Amino acid sequence: MQPFPVVCSTLSATHLAAYLQQQYGMSNRTTCRLLRAAINHAYLVTDGERKYVFRVYSYNWRSELEITEEIRLLQLLKENDVPVSYALSDPQGNFIQHIPAPEGVRMGVLFSFAKGDKVVSFSEALHYKLGVIMARIHQVTQSVSLQRVQYTPTVLLVDSFERMKQYIRVDTDEMRFMQHAQKHLLQLFQNAPVDILRKGVVHLDIWFDNLNIHNNEDITLFDFDFCGNGWVLYDIAYYTLQLFQIEKEPDQHQLKLDSFLKGYESVTPIHEAEKQLIPAASVSLYFFYLGVQCQRFENWTNTFLNEPYLQRYINILVKKLYQHHQLLPFEG
Repeated sequence: MQPFPVVCSTLSATHLAAYLQQQYGMSNRTTCRLLRAAINHAYLVTDGERKYVFRVYSYNWRSELEITEEIRLLQLLKENDVPVSYALSDPQGNFIQHIPAPEGVRMGVLFSFAKGDKVVSFSEALHYKLGVIMARIHQVTQSVSLQRVQYTPTVLLVDSFERMKQYIRVDTDEMRFMQHAQKHLLQLFQNAPVDILRKGVVHLDIWFDNLNIHNNEDITLFDFDFCGNGWVLYDIAYYTLQLFQIEKEPDQHQLKLDSFLKGYESVTPIHEAEKQLIPAASVSLYFFYLGVQCQRFENWTNTFLNEPYLQRYINILVKKLYQHHQLLPFEG
């Protein structure tokens, strides 16, 4: 009897340990445990004193070319002393492993381990340092184009909104607000001085969950799965979005935001036109990530992603940020 087809499997960590021993020449002491099962699955691999992270991409999530381009970006950043977790090849020089999972062939990549821990709220000095790191990424990649997604206002606002409509009724108050916000944000982008806005490679997911801090000093970034091309202000906007969400006390929020921006501008200036668009871009990125959740519904299931969840998300997060930036009021 043939096994019943599946959409998203979780590979056995025990068997992955044996697989990695064989593929990478690791010792028989190697252990493996699941760290996270979301769009991609991340496993902590330990071989004696050495640690790694093995990422298994979801089936049909990224193409081999997209993963190769992510690896190329990481190598470029590493060569330019930007502190990132980078891909490691097997003894044959292969960076991408092909694993015959029940749903089809899934691809996996072994990454260097980022020392330290995840810290939700950290000092203004570290926010300054993160500003420097982000600016260095944009500086190093200013002439680089990846064969990956082009992040445009349409991708962020239109495509994402269409995905949301599968899981929340358009006649709800929340979706009426989202339609209002979408129209206003698209108009702001349409009127933007696009010749002035810097374009390049963006990470699009820099926040505390994608970096480790070692000895309260050294920062290592990881998880470039959403890297692509676009206005570099998107990265700044996403960072400000996360900072607003995490730092609830206004004085601390402003102190750390100012420190981050000073760090960034110690490397390269942020044009005034970019600063003007950061509020609109930050709200647009909420649209984008809600769209990703809806696009990858099967990675979370409806106990997590359903209409009440989306209503809470829009009311508590999106509306609050929209109002904080004093964008065009919604007369609901």
